[in-house]
Amino acid sequence: MTTHRALAVTALATALAGCGSTQALKPAPGVPLPVAPYGATATPAIGELLTPSVQARPRRTGEVLTRSQERQSDEYDLPPR
Repeated sequence: MTTHRALAVTALATALAGCGSTQALKPAPGVPLPVAPYGATATPAIGELLTPSVQARPRRTGEVLTRSQERQSDEYDLPPR
């Protein structure tokens, strides 16, 4: 009985995982795009709204350290009491 239940739950989870939409996002018919942000002269297009800003997704660099330095002593780095 538990094997059948586990199999049914797995089949249901697999079916639900495969029912996502793969079409491009569009506003619903008759619904306008959001209003222009404060200070903007025009309402952004759909592509501009879906593209994350540089602050939202910063570029990663392969080299974190550009030069090697010795750490300075920290007078507040005390052992626990």
